[in-house]
Amino acid sequence: MPAKSKFVRKSERELVTTHTFDAPRELVWKAWTDPKLIPKWWGPRRYSTVVDKMDVRPGGRWRFVQRDAEGNEYGFHGEYREVVPPRRLVGTFEYEGMPGHISVETLVLEELPGGRTRWVTRSVFDTPEDRDGMLSSGMEDGMRETMDRLAELLQGMKARA
Repeated sequence: MPAKSKFVRKSERELVTTHTFDAPRELVWKAWTDPKLIPKWWGPRRYSTVVDKMDVRPGGRWRFVQRDAEGNEYGFHGEYREVVPPRRLVGTFEYEGMPGHISVETLVLEELPGGRTRWVTRSVFDTPEDRDGMLSSGMEDGMRETMDRLAELLQGMKARA
């Protein structure tokens, strides 16, 4: 089942994205925090993703690199600020192609009846222009495709569990 996605502009600097998955919270948490699983779902299908580093603990750093068919690379990185398994993850997000535009991302995973999970990400940007720049980059379409890929991975993980 594809992820159900919703994007809400909460303020001039804030964006909230919500997705519902047909999978238990522990599996969603594992998919988001296991560096072996990230390349299977993170980003649009047209890119491959490599986890350069991923130290999921407060103060730990992460860096993912996406590659397109022509070999171009796009790096993303950040620092984990808060880690509360399997419920909450707070950290920074920065696209290396536009350094200095850092958002703070708060992910909350809510258990729902029937073994489902609601994924809520609150993104706070430094300026309204940063938020609008992210939205104009095609972020919503990329996020929907990413969430569809995550939903597919979670279905496979459920079937094997």
